[in-house]
Amino acid sequence: MDNILNTEEIKQLIPNRYPIYYVDKIVELNPGEYIKGLKNVTINEDFFQGHFPGNPVVPNMLIVEMLAQVGSVLILKSEQFLGRTAYIGGMDKVHFLHDTKPGDVLELNFSIEKIRGTVGVATAYATVNNEKNVECVFTFIVGNN
Repeated sequence: MDNILNTEEIKQLIPNRYPIYYVDKIVELNPGEYIKGLKNVTINEDFFQGHFPGNPVVPNMLIVEMLAQVGSVLILKSEQFLGRTAYIGGMDKVHFLHDTKPGDVLELNFSIEKIRGTVGVATAYATVNNEKNVECVFTFIVGNN
């Protein structure tokens, strides 16, 4: 998969920074509709220091954050929201299905279902080797910087 956006280009769109920046690259993007990003999970991630030492597992809520970051890129690449900030307004139907471990590559998918003004609803899911690990429905709000 080719890079559509690399880390530096993503950082120009979203305010997240280390240690709460989790997107390595964007590989598919259809502004206003759909995005796919990737996160390469390595044993060097800070969260592995305290999350199940001896059996490292990515905290599922951080995967939800990864999905939100990819979704923010999608939202903020839409002409109507350029230069703004996207926030999570709510989550529904959140399911944690499988563990994610060091060495996995998370594929982060986010699709906008509807937008009314500055509020929208999106479906999102993360996979490893085509197997869903996390899925949820987001309500998002676009605010001013």
